[in-house]
Amino acid sequence: MGKIAFVFPGQGAQAVGMGKDAYAEFEASKSIFDRADAALGFSLSQLAFEGPDEQLKQTAYTQPALLATSIALLEAFRSRGIQPDYVAGHSLGEYSALVAADVLDFEDAVRLVRSRGLFMEQAVPGGKGAMAATLGADRDALEALCRDVTASVGPVELANVNCPGQIVVSGSSEGVAAVAERGKEAGAKRVIPLEVSGPFHSSLMRPAADQLAEELKKVEFRDAKIPVVVNVSAKPVQEGSELNRLLVEQVVSPVLWEDSIRYLIGEGVDTFVEIGSGTVLAGLIKKIDKSVTVISVNSAAAIAEASLA
Repeated sequence: MGKIAFVFPGQGAQAVGMGKDAYAEFEASKSIFDRADAALGFSLSQLAFEGPDEQLKQTAYTQPALLATSIALLEAFRSRGIQPDYVAGHSLGEYSALVAADVLDFEDAVRLVRSRGLFMEQAVPGGKGAMAATLGADRDALEALCRDVTASVGPVELANVNCPGQIVVSGSSEGVAAVAERGKEAGAKRVIPLEVSGPFHSSLMRPAADQLAEELKKVEFRDAKIPVVVNVSAKPVQEGSELNRLLVEQVVSPVLWEDSIRYLIGEGVDTFVEIGSGTVLAGLIKKIDKSVTVISVNSAAAIAEASLA
């Protein structure tokens, strides 16, 4: 059998009710949600389980709720005795990966992503930033188009390189609108505006990155017990201080998800276990390489059924 990677979803995977069945069924999952509520001083579990959806969609709530759900499912899944060779997470999911690799304590991580969400919401005034998903665009051509638009209209950059033919751009509202208008120049068949509260993973997020850097100084980062393939470079990192630094850079850098998955496959990973809400990553990974096995551990039932035989 080849190697195994545990991967953790980021923002956009949230759904009211996530983690609820695991909380009811597994003591390990219940403990994680209870610890999250205590660490944050409000009932994150109630928000994840019952909503309202409008509140769960707010970045400062979405981020800790997704992290808690991923780690609650991870702790229950660990009883199966399956150990990963690598871990990785998509944007916010990188924090779940760091908890899984024993770099961060869960309480520190859930407080950090709560702060990260607040900083990201506050970094750019409402309406000044935007994001859009391009479908079918050539990566190099899209990057060239973004440079051209940045010079002539306003800042816009690649934000998420998700899989072949799906790249998200982020930046000023004017810049993103110009890329959407001229998307065909880069081969884009469609450009879809995203409902987000800011231009994430763009240079406009520098104020949030600076604030996050201050918060990260207060937290202990241990060296990773499992290599973490990071968003910024799509390479494995284990040194705690370097993982800390890369979390700051991640806020203003593109998420190199496709590159990360290709790196892992190149290292012999043939089984990906997506741990958290939804099946977003499973879809992306299959578009990158149909031949790999992807298991989504997103519910109590999925934990019971998960087979890596």
